[in-house]
Amino acid sequence: MADSPHHHSHSHSHGLTGGWVDWVGDPVLRLVVAGVVVAALATLVGVVALWPTGQGRDAAIANADEIGLVTQRLTATLQEVVDGPCSYSTPDNPQECRTFTFELLEGAGVGSMVTLPEINLEFDPRLPDLALGDQAVLGYEESTDFYFFADQDRRTPLLWLTGLFAVVVIALGRFRGALALLAMATTLLVLVGFVAPSVLDGNDPLLVAVIAAAAIAFVSLYLTHGFTPTTTVALAGTMSALGLTLALSWVFFELARFTGVATEEALILPAITEDLNLSGLLLGGAIIGALGALDDVTVTQVATVAELRHRSPRLPTTELFASGIRVGRDHIASTVNTLLLAYAGASMPLLLLFAISDQSLSMVANSELIAVEIVRTLCGSIGLVAAVPITTALAAAILRPEQDRSEPATEPRRQRAKTNPRWEDFAPQRTEL
Repeated sequence: MADSPHHHSHSHSHGLTGGWVDWVGDPVLRLVVAGVVVAALATLVGVVALWPTGQGRDAAIANADEIGLVTQRLTATLQEVVDGPCSYSTPDNPQECRTFTFELLEGAGVGSMVTLPEINLEFDPRLPDLALGDQAVLGYEESTDFYFFADQDRRTPLLWLTGLFAVVVIALGRFRGALALLAMATTLLVLVGFVAPSVLDGNDPLLVAVIAAAAIAFVSLYLTHGFTPTTTVALAGTMSALGLTLALSWVFFELARFTGVATEEALILPAITEDLNLSGLLLGGAIIGALGALDDVTVTQVATVAELRHRSPRLPTTELFASGIRVGRDHIASTVNTLLLAYAGASMPLLLLFAISDQSLSMVANSELIAVEIVRTLCGSIGLVAAVPITTALAAAILRPEQDRSEPATEPRRQRAKTNPRWEDFAPQRTEL
Protein backbone atom coordinates (compact mmCIF):
# COMPACT_ATOMS: atom_id res chain seq x y z
CA MET A 1 0.00 0.00 0.00
CA ALA A 2 2.90 2.31 0.68
CA ASP A 3 3.94 2.03 -2.94
CA SER A 4 0.53 2.87 -4.37
CA PRO A 5 0.30 5.66 -6.92
CA HIS A 6 -2.10 7.61 -4.73
CA HIS A 7 0.28 7.65 -1.81
CA HIS A 8 3.19 8.63 -4.06
CA SER A 9 1.33 11.59 -5.55
CA HIS A 10 0.38 12.76 -2.07
CA SER A 11 4.00 12.59 -0.95
CA HIS A 12 5.19 14.52 -3.94
CA SER A 13 2.87 17.36 -3.20
CA HIS A 14 4.68 17.87 0.08
CA GLY A 15 8.06 18.56 -1.46
CA LEU A 16 11.18 16.73 -0.29
CA THR A 17 9.57 13.30 0.12
CA GLY A 18 9.06 10.66 -2.53
CA GLY A 19 11.42 11.34 -5.42
CA TRP A 20 14.12 13.15 -3.44
CA VAL A 21 14.27 10.41 -0.81
CA ASP A 22 14.75 7.72 -3.44
CA TRP A 23 17.11 9.65 -5.65
CA VAL A 24 19.37 11.15 -3.01
CA GLY A 25 21.77 8.22 -3.33
CA ASP A 26 22.45 8.76 -7.04
CA PRO A 27 26.00 10.15 -7.46
CA VAL A 28 25.26 11.96 -10.72
CA LEU A 29 22.19 13.66 -9.28
CA ARG A 30 24.20 14.63 -6.18
CA LEU A 31 26.74 16.30 -8.46
CA VAL A 32 23.98 18.12 -10.35
CA VAL A 33 22.34 19.24 -7.11
CA ALA A 34 25.70 20.48 -5.81
CA GLY A 35 26.16 22.61 -8.92
CA VAL A 36 22.62 23.97 -8.67
CA VAL A 37 23.12 24.81 -4.98
CA VAL A 38 26.34 26.68 -5.76
CA ALA A 39 24.54 28.60 -8.53
CA ALA A 40 21.67 29.38 -6.15
CA LEU A 41 24.05 30.72 -3.48
CA ALA A 42 25.91 32.82 -6.07
CA THR A 43 22.60 34.18 -7.34
CA LEU A 44 21.47 35.04 -3.81
CA VAL A 45 24.75 36.81 -3.07
CA GLY A 46 24.48 38.68 -6.37
CA VAL A 47 20.92 39.81 -5.66
CA VAL A 48 21.90 41.08 -2.22
CA ALA A 49 25.05 42.82 -3.48
CA LEU A 50 23.32 44.41 -6.47
CA TRP A 51 20.00 45.20 -4.79
CA PRO A 52 19.06 48.75 -5.86
CA THR A 53 19.09 51.59 -3.38
CA GLY A 54 16.87 53.79 -5.54
CA GLN A 55 19.35 56.66 -5.50
CA GLY A 56 20.35 56.13 -9.12
CA ARG A 57 16.73 56.07 -10.25
CA ASP A 58 15.95 59.25 -8.32
CA ALA A 59 18.99 60.99 -9.79
CA ALA A 60 18.02 59.88 -13.31
CA ILE A 61 14.48 61.20 -12.83
CA ALA A 62 15.88 64.52 -11.61
CA ASN A 63 18.21 64.77 -14.62
CA ALA A 64 15.40 63.91 -17.01
CA ASP A 65 13.23 66.56 -15.38
CA GLU A 66 15.92 69.18 -15.86
CA ILE A 67 16.07 68.59 -19.61
CA GLY A 68 12.30 68.42 -20.00
CA LEU A 69 11.85 64.67 -20.42
CA VAL A 70 9.61 64.17 -17.38
CA THR A 71 5.95 65.16 -17.65
CA GLN A 72 2.85 64.18 -15.76
CA ARG A 73 0.35 61.78 -17.33
CA LEU A 74 -3.32 62.50 -16.57
CA THR A 75 -6.51 60.71 -17.59
CA ALA A 76 -9.16 62.90 -19.25
CA THR A 77 -12.49 62.50 -21.06
CA LEU A 78 -13.16 64.10 -24.45
CA GLN A 79 -16.02 66.62 -24.18
CA GLU A 80 -15.86 68.65 -27.39
CA VAL A 81 -14.38 68.47 -30.91
CA VAL A 82 -14.28 71.59 -33.08
CA ASP A 83 -13.10 71.77 -36.71
CA GLY A 84 -12.32 75.12 -38.30
CA PRO A 85 -9.68 77.33 -39.90
CA CYS A 86 -6.23 77.13 -38.31
CA SER A 87 -4.96 80.17 -36.45
CA TYR A 88 -2.27 80.55 -39.12
CA SER A 89 -4.65 80.01 -42.03
CA THR A 90 -4.78 82.72 -44.74
CA PRO A 91 -7.12 83.30 -47.70
CA ASP A 92 -4.28 82.31 -50.03
CA ASN A 93 -3.33 79.26 -48.01
CA PRO A 94 -6.38 77.93 -46.14
CA GLN A 95 -5.66 75.27 -43.50
CA GLU A 96 -8.19 73.24 -41.52
CA CYS A 97 -7.47 72.38 -37.90
CA ARG A 98 -9.19 70.43 -35.14
CA THR A 99 -9.23 71.27 -31.44
CA PHE A 100 -10.11 68.90 -28.60
CA THR A 101 -11.51 69.88 -25.23
CA PHE A 102 -11.06 67.42 -22.36
CA GLU A 103 -12.31 67.18 -18.80
CA LEU A 104 -9.51 66.23 -16.42
CA LEU A 105 -10.24 63.17 -14.30
CA GLU A 106 -7.15 63.43 -12.10
CA GLY A 107 -4.40 65.80 -11.11
CA ALA A 108 -4.53 69.23 -9.46
CA GLY A 109 -7.05 70.49 -12.01
CA VAL A 110 -9.48 67.57 -11.74
CA GLY A 111 -12.90 68.49 -13.13
CA SER A 112 -11.64 71.45 -15.17
CA MET A 113 -11.84 71.76 -18.95
CA VAL A 114 -8.64 71.82 -21.02
CA THR A 115 -8.48 72.77 -24.69
CA LEU A 116 -5.46 71.33 -26.44
CA PRO A 117 -3.43 73.12 -29.15
CA GLU A 118 -4.96 72.86 -32.62
CA ILE A 119 -4.02 69.94 -34.83
CA ASN A 120 -3.71 70.32 -38.61
CA LEU A 121 -6.10 67.89 -40.27
CA GLU A 122 -3.93 67.45 -43.35
CA PHE A 123 -0.32 67.45 -42.20
CA ASP A 124 -0.20 66.50 -38.51
CA PRO A 125 0.32 62.76 -37.95
CA ARG A 126 -0.60 63.10 -34.26
CA LEU A 127 -4.31 63.36 -35.03
CA PRO A 128 -6.02 60.97 -32.58
CA ASP A 129 -9.07 58.91 -33.51
CA LEU A 130 -11.41 59.84 -30.67
CA ALA A 131 -15.16 60.16 -30.18
CA LEU A 132 -17.02 62.17 -27.57
CA GLY A 133 -16.83 60.43 -24.19
CA ASP A 134 -13.61 58.57 -24.99
CA GLN A 135 -10.84 58.65 -22.45
CA ALA A 136 -7.30 59.69 -23.35
CA VAL A 137 -3.99 60.35 -21.61
CA LEU A 138 -2.85 63.97 -21.53
CA GLY A 139 0.66 65.16 -20.80
CA TYR A 140 1.21 68.12 -18.50
CA GLU A 141 4.36 70.24 -18.15
CA GLU A 142 4.12 71.97 -14.80
CA SER A 143 6.86 74.53 -15.52
CA THR A 144 4.96 75.96 -18.49
CA ASP A 145 1.41 74.96 -17.44
CA PHE A 146 1.06 73.26 -20.82
CA TYR A 147 -1.25 70.34 -21.67
CA PHE A 148 -0.82 68.11 -24.73
CA PHE A 149 -2.22 64.87 -26.13
CA ALA A 150 0.05 62.00 -25.01
CA ASP A 151 -1.72 58.80 -26.04
CA GLN A 152 -4.91 56.81 -26.29
CA ASP A 153 -6.11 55.28 -23.02
CA ARG A 154 -5.74 51.54 -23.69
CA ARG A 155 -5.72 50.33 -20.11
CA THR A 156 -9.26 48.95 -20.13
CA PRO A 157 -8.81 46.60 -23.14
CA LEU A 158 -5.39 45.60 -21.80
CA LEU A 159 -6.98 44.73 -18.47
CA TRP A 160 -9.67 42.66 -20.19
CA LEU A 161 -7.05 40.85 -22.28
CA THR A 162 -4.99 40.11 -19.18
CA GLY A 163 -8.06 38.70 -17.45
CA LEU A 164 -8.91 36.55 -20.49
CA PHE A 165 -5.34 35.26 -20.62
CA ALA A 166 -5.44 34.33 -16.93
CA VAL A 167 -8.79 32.56 -17.32
CA VAL A 168 -7.59 30.52 -20.32
CA VAL A 169 -4.32 29.53 -18.62
CA ILE A 170 -6.01 28.51 -15.37
CA ALA A 171 -8.88 26.73 -17.16
CA LEU A 172 -6.49 24.53 -19.14
CA GLY A 173 -3.53 24.36 -16.76
CA ARG A 174 -5.53 24.36 -13.51
CA PHE A 175 -3.25 24.63 -10.49
CA ARG A 176 -0.13 24.37 -12.66
CA GLY A 177 -1.48 27.20 -14.82
CA ALA A 178 -1.98 29.39 -11.74
CA LEU A 179 1.62 28.70 -10.75
CA ALA A 180 2.76 29.65 -14.24
CA LEU A 181 0.96 32.98 -13.92
CA LEU A 182 2.64 33.54 -10.56
CA ALA A 183 6.01 32.78 -12.16
CA MET A 184 5.28 35.29 -14.92
CA ALA A 185 4.40 37.94 -12.35
CA THR A 186 7.65 37.20 -10.51
CA THR A 187 9.62 37.58 -13.74
CA LEU A 188 8.02 40.97 -14.36
CA LEU A 189 8.78 42.00 -10.79
CA VAL A 190 12.45 41.04 -11.18
CA LEU A 191 12.79 42.98 -14.44
CA VAL A 192 11.04 46.13 -13.22
CA GLY A 193 11.93 46.08 -9.54
CA PHE A 194 15.50 44.79 -9.71
CA VAL A 195 17.11 45.00 -13.15
CA ALA A 196 16.21 48.55 -14.16
CA PRO A 197 16.82 50.24 -10.76
CA SER A 198 20.05 48.30 -10.21
CA VAL A 199 21.46 49.37 -13.58
CA LEU A 200 20.47 52.97 -12.86
CA ASP A 201 22.40 52.69 -9.57
CA GLY A 202 25.55 52.29 -11.66
CA ASN A 203 25.95 48.52 -11.45
CA ASP A 204 27.30 46.65 -14.46
CA PRO A 205 24.30 45.89 -16.74
CA LEU A 206 25.71 42.54 -17.84
CA LEU A 207 26.25 41.32 -14.28
CA VAL A 208 22.79 42.52 -13.26
CA ALA A 209 21.24 40.72 -16.25
CA VAL A 210 23.07 37.46 -15.50
CA ILE A 211 21.99 37.51 -11.84
CA ALA A 212 18.43 38.38 -12.85
CA ALA A 213 18.31 35.61 -15.46
CA ALA A 214 19.51 33.07 -12.90
CA ALA A 215 16.96 34.25 -10.33
CA ILE A 216 14.16 34.07 -12.91
CA ALA A 217 15.24 30.56 -13.93
CA PHE A 218 15.22 29.30 -10.34
CA VAL A 219 11.89 30.84 -9.42
CA SER A 220 10.00 30.10 -12.65
CA LEU A 221 11.17 26.50 -13.07
CA TYR A 222 10.69 25.39 -9.47
CA LEU A 223 7.46 27.32 -9.06
CA THR A 224 5.93 26.04 -12.30
CA HIS A 225 7.24 22.47 -12.43
CA GLY A 226 7.74 21.69 -8.76
CA PHE A 227 10.75 21.01 -6.55
CA THR A 228 11.65 17.65 -8.13
CA PRO A 229 14.72 15.93 -9.56
CA THR A 230 13.25 16.54 -13.02
CA THR A 231 13.20 20.29 -12.50
CA THR A 232 16.67 20.28 -10.96
CA VAL A 233 18.20 18.52 -13.96
CA ALA A 234 16.34 20.87 -16.32
CA LEU A 235 17.60 23.83 -14.31
CA ALA A 236 21.17 22.55 -14.53
CA GLY A 237 20.82 22.24 -18.30
CA THR A 238 19.32 25.72 -18.51
CA MET A 239 22.14 27.31 -16.53
CA SER A 240 24.79 25.48 -18.57
CA ALA A 241 23.27 26.56 -21.89
CA LEU A 242 22.82 30.09 -20.57
CA GLY A 243 26.50 30.20 -19.65
CA LEU A 244 27.43 29.12 -23.17
CA THR A 245 25.14 31.78 -24.63
CA LEU A 246 26.76 34.40 -22.40
CA ALA A 247 30.27 33.41 -23.48
CA LEU A 248 29.42 33.42 -27.18
CA SER A 249 27.50 36.68 -26.98
CA TRP A 250 30.31 38.40 -25.08
CA VAL A 251 32.92 37.31 -27.64
CA PHE A 252 30.93 38.36 -30.69
CA PHE A 253 29.67 41.59 -29.16
CA GLU A 254 33.32 42.48 -28.61
CA LEU A 255 34.34 41.42 -32.12
CA ALA A 256 31.46 43.37 -33.68
CA ARG A 257 32.32 46.46 -31.58
CA PHE A 258 28.76 47.41 -30.81
CA THR A 259 28.44 50.89 -29.33
CA GLY A 260 24.90 50.56 -28.04
CA VAL A 261 23.86 53.99 -29.34
CA ALA A 262 22.07 52.89 -32.49
CA THR A 263 18.58 53.62 -31.13
CA GLU A 264 16.88 56.81 -30.00
CA GLU A 265 16.47 55.46 -26.47
CA ALA A 266 20.19 54.70 -26.22
CA LEU A 267 21.01 58.28 -27.23
CA ILE A 268 18.78 59.68 -24.48
CA LEU A 269 19.99 57.41 -21.65
CA PRO A 270 23.53 58.85 -21.34
CA ALA A 271 22.01 62.29 -20.88
CA ILE A 272 20.03 61.24 -17.82
CA THR A 273 22.30 58.67 -16.18
CA GLU A 274 26.07 58.83 -15.90
CA ASP A 275 28.56 56.03 -16.63
CA LEU A 276 25.98 53.77 -18.25
CA ASN A 277 27.60 50.92 -20.19
CA LEU A 278 25.34 50.78 -23.25
CA SER A 279 27.12 47.84 -24.89
CA GLY A 280 26.80 45.89 -21.63
CA LEU A 281 23.13 46.79 -21.56
CA LEU A 282 22.71 45.30 -25.03
CA LEU A 283 24.52 42.12 -24.04
CA GLY A 284 22.49 41.78 -20.86
CA GLY A 285 19.29 42.09 -22.87
CA ALA A 286 20.46 39.29 -25.16
CA ILE A 287 21.00 36.98 -22.17
CA ILE A 288 17.57 37.65 -20.68
CA GLY A 289 15.98 37.25 -24.12
CA ALA A 290 17.57 33.82 -24.62
CA LEU A 291 16.33 32.51 -21.26
CA GLY A 292 12.69 32.44 -22.34
CA ALA A 293 13.10 29.55 -24.76
CA LEU A 294 15.77 27.66 -22.84
CA ASP A 295 13.58 26.46 -19.98
CA ASP A 296 11.04 25.07 -22.45
CA VAL A 297 13.73 23.02 -24.20
CA THR A 298 15.35 21.68 -21.04
CA VAL A 299 12.15 20.69 -19.25
CA THR A 300 10.88 18.93 -22.38
CA GLN A 301 14.12 16.99 -22.84
CA VAL A 302 14.24 15.76 -19.25
CA ALA A 303 10.60 14.66 -19.43
CA THR A 304 11.29 12.91 -22.75
CA VAL A 305 14.25 10.96 -21.38
CA ALA A 306 12.27 10.03 -18.27
CA GLU A 307 9.41 8.73 -20.37
CA LEU A 308 11.77 6.74 -22.59
CA ARG A 309 13.38 5.16 -19.53
CA HIS A 310 9.95 4.33 -18.13
CA ARG A 311 9.03 2.53 -21.34
CA SER A 312 12.42 0.80 -21.71
CA PRO A 313 13.88 0.17 -18.24
CA ARG A 314 16.82 -1.84 -19.63
CA LEU A 315 17.70 0.41 -22.57
CA PRO A 316 21.46 1.18 -22.48
CA THR A 317 22.39 4.72 -21.51
CA THR A 318 23.99 5.43 -24.90
CA GLU A 319 20.84 4.39 -26.73
CA LEU A 320 18.68 6.35 -24.29
CA PHE A 321 20.80 9.44 -24.98
CA ALA A 322 20.56 8.89 -28.76
CA SER A 323 16.78 8.51 -28.57
CA GLY A 324 16.46 11.68 -26.53
CA ILE A 325 18.60 13.57 -29.05
CA ARG A 326 16.43 12.36 -31.94
CA VAL A 327 13.33 13.69 -30.21
CA GLY A 328 15.13 16.92 -29.39
CA ARG A 329 16.07 17.55 -33.00
CA ASP A 330 12.46 18.15 -33.99
CA HIS A 331 12.02 20.44 -31.01
CA ILE A 332 15.12 22.43 -31.94
CA ALA A 333 14.09 22.69 -35.59
CA SER A 334 11.03 24.70 -34.56
CA THR A 335 12.57 26.51 -31.59
CA VAL A 336 15.58 27.91 -33.46
CA ASN A 337 13.21 30.06 -35.51
CA THR A 338 11.55 31.40 -32.35
CA LEU A 339 14.15 34.02 -31.52
CA LEU A 340 14.45 35.19 -35.12
CA LEU A 341 10.70 35.68 -35.45
CA ALA A 342 10.52 37.42 -32.07
CA TYR A 343 13.22 39.94 -32.94
CA ALA A 344 12.02 40.43 -36.52
CA GLY A 345 8.42 40.89 -35.45
CA ALA A 346 9.45 43.68 -33.09
CA SER A 347 11.41 45.41 -35.85
CA MET A 348 8.94 45.46 -38.75
CA PRO A 349 9.03 49.26 -39.27
CA LEU A 350 12.82 49.11 -39.28
CA LEU A 351 12.77 46.32 -41.86
CA LEU A 352 10.57 48.43 -44.12
CA LEU A 353 12.95 51.37 -43.88
CA PHE A 354 15.88 49.19 -44.87
CA ALA A 355 13.87 47.68 -47.71
CA ILE A 356 13.53 51.10 -49.34
CA SER A 357 17.12 52.15 -48.63
CA ASP A 358 18.35 50.44 -51.83
CA GLN A 359 21.33 48.88 -50.05
CA SER A 360 22.76 45.39 -50.41
CA LEU A 361 21.76 42.75 -47.89
CA SER A 362 25.29 42.58 -46.50
CA MET A 363 25.36 46.35 -46.00
CA VAL A 364 21.99 46.27 -44.25
CA ALA A 365 23.24 43.47 -41.99
CA ASN A 366 26.30 45.55 -41.18
CA SER A 367 24.13 48.27 -39.63
CA GLU A 368 24.36 48.09 -35.84
CA LEU A 369 20.58 47.97 -35.43
CA ILE A 370 20.39 44.82 -37.57
CA ALA A 371 23.75 43.34 -36.57
CA VAL A 372 22.78 43.37 -32.89
CA GLU A 373 19.67 41.34 -33.63
CA ILE A 374 21.68 38.92 -35.78
CA VAL A 375 24.20 38.30 -33.01
CA ARG A 376 21.43 37.95 -30.42
CA THR A 377 19.52 35.49 -32.59
CA LEU A 378 22.48 33.32 -33.57
CA CYS A 379 24.12 33.20 -30.13
CA GLY A 380 20.78 32.51 -28.47
CA SER A 381 20.00 29.79 -31.01
CA ILE A 382 23.38 28.12 -30.42
CA GLY A 383 22.56 28.08 -26.72
CA LEU A 384 19.18 26.50 -27.49
CA VAL A 385 20.75 23.82 -29.65
CA ALA A 386 23.40 23.09 -27.02
CA ALA A 387 20.73 22.78 -24.32
CA VAL A 388 19.43 19.59 -25.95
CA PRO A 389 22.56 17.41 -25.67
CA ILE A 390 23.56 18.93 -22.31
CA THR A 391 20.21 18.27 -20.65
CA THR A 392 19.70 14.92 -22.37
CA ALA A 393 23.13 13.72 -21.22
CA LEU A 394 22.44 14.74 -17.62
CA ALA A 395 19.06 13.02 -17.56
CA ALA A 396 20.39 9.87 -19.26
CA ALA A 397 23.30 9.68 -16.83
CA ILE A 398 20.90 9.76 -13.88
CA LEU A 399 18.26 7.46 -15.37
CA ARG A 400 20.59 4.52 -15.89
CA PRO A 401 19.36 1.07 -17.00
CA GLU A 402 17.52 -1.00 -14.45
CA GLN A 403 20.31 -3.58 -14.13
CA ASP A 404 22.79 -0.82 -13.25
CA ARG A 405 20.63 0.09 -10.26
CA SER A 406 20.11 -3.44 -8.92
CA GLU A 407 21.40 -4.24 -5.48
CA PRO A 408 23.32 -7.41 -4.45
CA ALA A 409 21.14 -10.49 -4.16
CA THR A 410 22.06 -10.92 -0.51
CA GLU A 411 20.48 -7.57 0.42
CA PRO A 412 17.04 -7.80 1.99
CA ARG A 413 14.22 -7.25 -0.48
CA ARG A 414 12.61 -4.49 1.61
CA GLN A 415 15.85 -2.48 1.60
CA ARG A 416 16.25 -2.87 -2.18
CA ALA A 417 12.74 -1.60 -2.73
CA LYS A 418 13.50 1.40 -0.57
CA THR A 419 16.76 2.38 -2.28
CA ASN A 420 15.90 1.65 -5.90
CA PRO A 421 14.56 4.83 -7.55
CA ARG A 422 11.38 4.56 -9.54
CA TRP A 423 10.38 6.39 -12.73
CA GLU A 424 7.35 7.78 -10.89
CA ASP A 425 9.70 9.51 -8.43
CA PHE A 426 11.56 11.21 -11.24
CA ALA A 427 8.51 12.12 -13.33
CA PRO A 428 6.94 15.59 -13.16
CA GLN A 429 4.32 16.20 -10.52
CA ARG A 430 0.69 15.71 -11.47
CA THR A 431 -0.92 18.24 -9.17
CA GLU A 432 -4.50 19.38 -9.94
CA LEU A 433 -7.04 21.57 -8.24
